[in-house]
Amino acid sequence: MELILQDSGDSLIVSDDVFNHSFNESLVHQIITLYLSGSRQWSRAQKSKSEVSGSGKKPWRQKGTGRARVGSIRSPLWRSGGVTFAAKPKVYNKKVNRRMYRGALSSIFSQLIRQNRLLVFEDFSILYPKTKLLLKKLKILNLQETLIIKNYLDNNLFLASRNLYKVCTQDVKYINPVYLVSFKNIIITRLAIIKIEDLLLT
Repeated sequence: MELILQDSGDSLIVSDDVFNHSFNESLVHQIITLYLSGSRQWSRAQKSKSEVSGSGKKPWRQKGTGRARVGSIRSPLWRSGGVTFAAKPKVYNKKVNRRMYRGALSSIFSQLIRQNRLLVFEDFSILYPKTKLLLKKLKILNLQETLIIKNYLDNNLFLASRNLYKVCTQDVKYINPVYLVSFKNIIITRLAIIKIEDLLLT
């Protein structure tokens, strides 16, 4: 398959197995769902009856006082007692087959190319870490919601884009399916394309 570089007009030959893959919607949905579930924080925690502070002694004897029977002052019925069904940290991570993950990425990249949402450049950079410079460059290309992927983290692009809504810069090593489907346009450099191809074919 041949991709045209937007800035130089040269062509780049890439593998059909990666960039001309049939779109598998169910696989992409499954991988994105698993990725999002794994990123859930779920750090809330409550104390159960056995974890709250307090004596384990029975407050009063079982019979003869006229009061309701009580076994512990840490009972959920009492003030400062434990929570009945205490929430605990959970882990939602699920194992993803490497072949499935690579197949999902290949499907996404292939679909981006078919929809003309993947723009390949020899290099994409700005001279200074200025948001105004990046906005000007994106305006020339008539792009708004854009993910910029390079083979390394460009500090100038990172600083210029971090305060922009729906504009993000990423190192090719940290790309993920959620970002790829979330942005309307993807700008990627030639070296990043080569790295992705090596990653998905090996």
